[in-house]
This record gives sequence, C-alpha cells and structure tokens, in this order.
Amino acid sequence: MSEAAYDPWSPDFVANPYPAFATLRAERPVFFHEPTGQWVISRYADVDALLRDRRLGRSYLHVATHEEFGREPEPEFLKPFWGLIRAGMLDVEPPVHTRLRRLVSKAFTARMVEGLRPMIRGLAEELAGALVAKGGGDLLAEVAEPLPVNVIAEMLGVPEEDRPLLRPWSADICGMYELNPSPEAQRAAVRAAVEFSGYLRGLARERRAAPRDDLISALAQVVDEEGDRLTEDELIGTCVLLLNAGHEATVNATGNGWWALFREPGELARLRDDPALVPSAVEELMRFDTPAPMFERWVLEDVEVGGVTIPRGQEVALQFASANRDPAVFADPDRLDLARDPNPHITFGLGVHYCLGAPLARIELAESYRALLRLAPGMRLVAEPRWKPGFVLRGLRELQVEI
Repeated sequence: MSEAAYDPWSPDFVANPYPAFATLRAERPVFFHEPTGQWVISRYADVDALLRDRRLGRSYLHVATHEEFGREPEPEFLKPFWGLIRAGMLDVEPPVHTRLRRLVSKAFTARMVEGLRPMIRGLAEELAGALVAKGGGDLLAEVAEPLPVNVIAEMLGVPEEDRPLLRPWSADICGMYELNPSPEAQRAAVRAAVEFSGYLRGLARERRAAPRDDLISALAQVVDEEGDRLTEDELIGTCVLLLNAGHEATVNATGNGWWALFREPGELARLRDDPALVPSAVEELMRFDTPAPMFERWVLEDVEVGGVTIPRGQEVALQFASANRDPAVFADPDRLDLARDPNPHITFGLGVHYCLGAPLARIELAESYRALLRLAPGMRLVAEPRWKPGFVLRGLRELQVEI
C-alpha cells in the first residue's frame, strides 16, 4: 500500500518525504491515515481548493463543542496554553478572525515592515560578519536563529536584555503543534505560555501608559472605524503568534535553503555570480524544501475531495511540501531552479489564513542570503546535517560550515 510510505514520525521520512509524496500523489492523493487520525491530502489542486474552502477551519469550536465533534475535552492543565493561542488569530475562524486580522493589519502594515529593511540588513550583516570572523560554525545558531528573533523583538519593542527569553518560549510553544505531542512537551508549552503571556502583559501595560515607536505600542493604540480595539489578551496572543510563526518557520527556511544550495553547487554558483537572483531564489528555496510542510484543518461540513467524501468532524492534513512538488503545477518539480517563473508555491498558505508575516519573512530571508553571499562567498559545508524529529515544523538541528 502506498500510504505505508507516509510516516511523519520516521526519521527517514522527515529527512526526505518527497519520494513518498510522489507515490501518494500518483496512487492515493486522498487517504485516511490511521495512526494520526487524519485524512492526508497531497495534490496541489486539492490543497489549494481546501485552503480556500470555508467548509473547513483551523478550529471547530465556533460551530461545535469537543463532544459534538467526537473529541475529548481538552485537559484542564492545557487551558493556559489554549487561552493564549486562541486570543490570537491563527486558531480562530471568522467573524472573530476577520475582526482580529483587521485590527492587527492597521498596525502591522506593509509600510512598517518595509521600513524595517535597513535594520534587518544591518543585523544580517553583523551576524554573517561574526560567523566569518570565527572562520565558520553552526549557521543555524550563529545566523538563522538570532536574526528573526531579534527582528521581531526589535519590532515589538522587547528590551535587549530580555531577548534571550524569547527563543526558548517560542520553541516550547511550537512543540504543541507537532503530531501527538508528548506529556512533557505539553507541560513545557503550558509553562512557556504562562511565562510569555505574563511577561508580555507587563510590557503591554507599560506601552499603553507610555507608548513608544514599536509594534506593541501600535497594537495597544489601534482603533478601527467602529471604535473597536484589541483586548489585552488579544494583543498578547497576537504578539506571541508573530514571534512563533515568524521565528520557527524562518529559521527552518534558512537552514533548509542553504542545505539545498550546498547539494546543488551549480545553482549556488549561479546565485553567487548573480545576486539579483536572490528574490526568486527565496521563493524557489521555500518551494523546494518547505519549512512548514503540513497544515491541519477541521471539516465543518461534509466535503468531497478527489471523489472521496470526508465527513464533518474529521481532520485533514494538507501536505504543503507535496503540493509544492506537484508536477501538474511545477515543471520538473524535483529540480532546484533559482530563476523559476512562474512559481505559485503555497508555502505561506492561501485564503483567510494566508500568512500575515509573509512580507517580513521574505525580507529577512533575502537580507540573510545577501549578507552571507557577500561576506562569505566561499562558505562550505563541513558535515551532512541531521534533521530535528518534528515534521509539522521541519528543520535541521544544525548546519556546520567553514569559511
């Protein structure tokens, strides 16, 4: 059976899921995976359609209780975690999602994000320069991880001395998004949610009283045409979402991208010779080895996918990484082509939950690549990297390089 090749807990699958995806797209593009209790969707057209289909949602709690959906109620000890997460927009649906996104978008504007570019460029060059000065090291720890967390901290207005707190909180909270997280991972996520929300609550109250030129102040002050504003819980949930979504995936995109380039020396040489390729290279590297390869949705009304009826109450696993390698959409999809055009990858999602931070992620990745290409033109891989065990957020443990 082709579906036996789909094993999101297998280290071999995590390291290279693409042969299994090719088989699934050809033989079983829609199938029920008993171990995860999810319907696995692997073709681009189906993933694209379901992301836009309002009969599916990130949550079902706006239309049904856990019991009505045949699910166990969430344990009491997880309430601090879910209270924080559902105060942001990621795990809620319209009309609540619509209201939150409208308010947040008034502060998190394209102009504000573009205005961050000089700061992002300076930070990327500082980190790349430090890596060069050391003669190399772990590209993830030295450049990929500190860049987005410092950018988001700067954007939010988190004092410099507090920034080391953010990365561990983010990692522990994101551990809950993996498939069937362990009891230890769940407790770590709750601890991080309590500590992070407590920290941000204090910061938000300071900024409400004495606003500064930062995003927390802007979110605290934003008011729409109807006089609506974010509650304190919603502001905190939004800040946590911006850190988690903007940090984990960007780190993985950087590491996965450089690993792909090191395996394709012809394309890496092409990029080094023509830095003007960086914008299209960013798009292609996100398509080629998608940093967040799977997103889940709940079926709110019966839906037919590829001739298969998936009933209300079921969960679908939309395979972004598979869709991004679908030959029905991408010519020669397993080939890295840094000038690929068109490139309609769905790495940032589609529909109402399209990634609000996509413009920021693109700037961070572009400036990071530019800095390393310019300051470390001879950067080489020291050893083949190992993958972290998670699949929902898929990335490398480390990426050792020398200059």
